[in-house]
Parts: sequence; C-alpha cells; structure tokens
Amino acid sequence: MTDLPAAATPKRLGLVIDLDVCVGCHACAVNCKEWNTGGHPAPLTDVRPYDDDVAGVWLNRIHGFEVGDGGAGRTVHFPKSCLHCADAACVTVCPTGASYKRVEDGIVLVDEDLCIGCKLCSWACPYGAREYDADGGIMKKCTLCIDRIYNDNLPEVERLPACVSTCPTSARHFGDFADPDSTVSRLVEERDGYDLMPEQGYRPTNKYLPPRLDHKRFALDDAPAALAPVEPVGGLLGWVDRLLSR
Repeated sequence: MTDLPAAATPKRLGLVIDLDVCVGCHACAVNCKEWNTGGHPAPLTDVRPYDDDVAGVWLNRIHGFEVGDGGAGRTVHFPKSCLHCADAACVTVCPTGASYKRVEDGIVLVDEDLCIGCKLCSWACPYGAREYDADGGIMKKCTLCIDRIYNDNLPEVERLPACVSTCPTSARHFGDFADPDSTVSRLVEERDGYDLMPEQGYRPTNKYLPPRLDHKRFALDDAPAALAPVEPVGGLLGWVDRLLSR
C-alpha cells in the first residue's frame, strides 16, 4: 500500500471553480475529452456511444441542480473532477502503487502500467472522481493536464488545463495554492472558497466559490430553506454538498 508524501509538497496545484458564473455549457468537459483523448491518459474511450448501455471515460462531468421555487429559484451548475486531495484515499488504498501523489506539485496520478483495474480507488473516493476504462481495464482520472501545464513547446499563456483554457465565463481558475499571493489563493480568501465535503477529512486541493444570492429578487431572510446558510459549508454550496454526499 502506498503512503502519502511525508512532507507538504512545495507546490499545491489545483483549480478554483466559481459556481456563481458557471453556465453549464459543458465546454470544459468537451475540451478535456478532446485534449486527453490524445494526451497523457489517452485514449479516453467511448463504448457503444449510441446504444442504451453507453459507457465511456469523462474526466470532467457537470451536474445541474434546481434550487428553490418560483421566482426565488435558480439553477446551479456544478462541475466535478478529481480534487487532488492532500490526504488522498485513492492513493492509500491502491494495492499496487498505481495511484500516487506527486511530491513536487501535489497532483494525483495513475501509473497505468501498474493499475490492475481493481476499482478500490473508485470505491474509496467520496467525490466519484475516478473513471474506469472498461476497454483497457484500468482506472483513469484528471491529471490537471500535466502535458500542457509543463509543456515548453506551448506559449506560456496556453500552459493551463484544457478545462480552464476553454471556459467562456472564466468560471475555472488554475494556480498554486501554496502561494498565498496566487490568483487562486486570493479568490478563495476574498470569496470564502470552500472544500467539498470537508467532513471527509481528505483536504481537497480544488476549491469552490459559492453562488451569490440575488438580493434584488429576495432578501436573505426570505430565501428558501435550500438557500439558507448551512454550517460548516454554507449557502448553495452546502445544499449541493449534501446532495452529493447522499
């Protein structure tokens, strides 16, 4: 069984996702699929894509939730992928060491040469972020596009995860959480960014920025119960958090 690095990684690369401006267009998921089909975890298969029993590998998925009723209601689009946890359960349960956390930047990856497709990592992950490739018999997951972010052949402005580079509303941000002055660190500080399901204790690197309440449409005291603050997560994010944890 593989242990976590003994010391904190010098970098903590990850994403901030702004639920206030995500429109659920799925551009992030499609561009992720396109890039990674020929990139580091390639191929990302689609098995019987037009049949009733469709199966395939998508490293980004977007869920939609209707919150509230009538004029007080709104749709929350919730993108979800690997959160690159500091205490990654998928790493500790892997019997072959195929799942591992990089010491240099905290990114969690899968060594496909060691993976036996036992699915223990997918059972251990509370976020449902692991994808089983039935065609290859191995597990796959988000790599934060390591073949882009470290690619010296790309212009520096393009060295971003595919999902970040394609988001039309700038709902996704990439950076180093170990740097308190980075864009992602400042966004979390200024917008009260949250961990998803913090009670699990896995300390995910990726953070979510909660949707803002539309005070022009209703006062906070009159908001539906689904919008009321919930500790320790709070607000609409807490509502989505509870749905995903059921």
